[in-house]
Amino acid sequence: MGVNHIGLSVKDLDKTLAFYQQASGFKLVHREAVSNSAAADQLFGIEGVAYEIAVLEAPNMLFEFIEFEHNADAAITKMPVFGPGMTHTCFQTPSSNSGYDIFRDAGAEILSYTDGPIDLGGYGVTYAYGYDPEGNMFEMEQLDAGPMAEVEQKVRWIDEGHSMWMTQVALVTHDIERLTNWYAEMMAFKPYRIGDYEGHPRMAEVAGEPYLSLLASWFRMDRRAKTLEFWQYRDPITPVNQGKRGVTDFGYSYSIEVGDIQAEYSRMADLGVEFVSAPADMGDYHQVYAHDVDGNVFALRQWKDPDSPFSVPNLEQ
Repeated sequence: MGVNHIGLSVKDLDKTLAFYQQASGFKLVHREAVSNSAAADQLFGIEGVAYEIAVLEAPNMLFEFIEFEHNADAAITKMPVFGPGMTHTCFQTPSSNSGYDIFRDAGAEILSYTDGPIDLGGYGVTYAYGYDPEGNMFEMEQLDAGPMAEVEQKVRWIDEGHSMWMTQVALVTHDIERLTNWYAEMMAFKPYRIGDYEGHPRMAEVAGEPYLSLLASWFRMDRRAKTLEFWQYRDPITPVNQGKRGVTDFGYSYSIEVGDIQAEYSRMADLGVEFVSAPADMGDYHQVYAHDVDGNVFALRQWKDPDSPFSVPNLEQ
């Protein structure tokens, strides 16, 4: 059904949440502390897990922050642009309400070269990368109501008066063919676009690198053009992912909403997808975590009430 939420495991929930609330203006729709929960223990595969979760509602998905008690003394590190792993998500705005300016003024560390968002090709979209207070990378994309916005079906958000919304899950891999083929089999549809980029000077400016050579592929996830975006850097080289990322480790995860989680869990397990547990009953929804072939963390989620305002079809109305 589409990407339902972007997850971010953080060290300081209050600080990180305040940064994104200030920049995005997204509404806080849920916050709670969780402990002594058999369902949470099952979901995360950790006995006695304790955490605090806060959820922001963007116009087209949820943005969920979790601070785990057992991560209190863990070190945070800055995500390199060339990965490996889920390196970023993306915030889009109309050019007239520049997300670049908003995040910069909120205190983001800008990774990209130059002193403003970068125009890659004169098609009405500018780009930049930045870091939040904990070193999580994110993309800022500014749209004119021009040809590229029309093609990507994103101009509707501008027409509807939204000031900011979220888009892709960006996974960086050492082997893009393997990762693309794995997702194509798991999701049962193919990428809609692939790319091969060598020495593009403006792309290098966006990534804050002196030179870039990279491959890319994109899966369109739903009618509002949210995407899974895959990159393989050839220069600088994306390192091989060293094992699976822990479900509670600092950094990004994401969920794919499904209509029948038990059926999808069984189907994907038969395809060899490695799950942390069976689907857990989390109150308003069922959810289960899994690892992709690179060890990235993703989830399946099914809302119990199909008319939930937080289900993908209803978020996108």
